[in-house]
Amino acid sequence: MSLDKRKKYGESYALWLRNYQRARGRVLTRLAQENPDRYQELLEEERLRDEAEGKAWLDLSGRTKRTMDSAGAPNGNLSVSVRETNADEQDKGYVGAEE
Repeated sequence: MSLDKRKKYGESYALWLRNYQRARGRVLTRLAQENPDRYQELLEEERLRDEAEGKAWLDLSGRTKRTMDSAGAPNGNLSVSVRETNADEQDKGYVGAEE
């Protein structure tokens, strides 16, 4: 497939996808307005499913898993346990303290 054909296909697919997503968004808005309780129930089920399957985004980069160098603690909470902060205390001593 030539580059021009691939470009043309990509552009037509992007256009189709944009139009489909706009129409789908409007339909979801109308359904949510007609039956708000059921919509909220289904939305919460899907949110919980995404979290359970590890598919929920944690940031705009699309990251789905926490790592040691990510924001927050590696245990998924925003707090760090005392054991984690004092793990190397015996080997390194206190910062700023005289030995």
